[in-house]
Amino acid sequence: MSTLASIPPRPLRENADIESSSEDYARRFLGSVGRWLLEQQTRLTLHALHGLPGGASILDVGGGHAQVAPPLIEAGYEVTVVGSDPACAGRLRPWIEAGRCRFHVADLQRLPYPDAGFAAVLCYRLLPHSIDWRRLLAELCRVSALRVVVDYPSLQSVNRASEHLFGLKQRIERGTARPFALFDRAEVRRAFADSGFSVREERPQFLWPMSLHRLTRSARVARSLEWPGRVLGLTRRWGSPVIVSADRRGALGSEDTEADLT
Repeated sequence: MSTLASIPPRPLRENADIESSSEDYARRFLGSVGRWLLEQQTRLTLHALHGLPGGASILDVGGGHAQVAPPLIEAGYEVTVVGSDPACAGRLRPWIEAGRCRFHVADLQRLPYPDAGFAAVLCYRLLPHSIDWRRLLAELCRVSALRVVVDYPSLQSVNRASEHLFGLKQRIERGTARPFALFDRAEVRRAFADSGFSVREERPQFLWPMSLHRLTRSARVARSLEWPGRVLGLTRRWGSPVIVSADRRGALGSEDTEADLT
């Protein structure tokens, strides 16, 4: 089961994307380390979408952080971002005003879109803060015709010690760190299966916590720390956050695939 590093009061409405869409949150990704962290995320995200039709429609749920939408736009996808509050559009304003991205405000647990209304649906930085992550995941699956891509912090990683290290994380991230749930890979697969999706691939991003990499303030040092784990296969087994992609059963003309755990 998922566990909480700490249990904050739960809002009546899914609104954790307000914090992740803020300028304070964006400052966590400034500098060479922040750019490197996002480069790794972008690379794995585009890989997770491989095989979709060119120009496919993508819904980015809670994507006001503007970490995913701009690279997807540049890759030729038709992108819609949905947030819980109008304030979540702030960092996307240049793309919205240029007509390159649509933004809607909605209840993220009850998306105002038809079944299979988008070719693919992405949701980053939201599951571990969700008021009801299983319902949220089911809603992502409902509106996706082909694929769903999400990220989550893994229980099978050094995040297991997150409750004890939360104070340090707060100091490193200058008070912007938030309590978060940890997920077992098997429970995420089961939740996808309950909505008629099969996990096709799981890609952990980093062996060491992102807060540790921020502490180094050097992309070169961060790469050096991660290199042994990648070469030895440790990142694939114990890395986090995990980017997982799942396909609707029978979609894309392929049979169900097994999760990539190697």
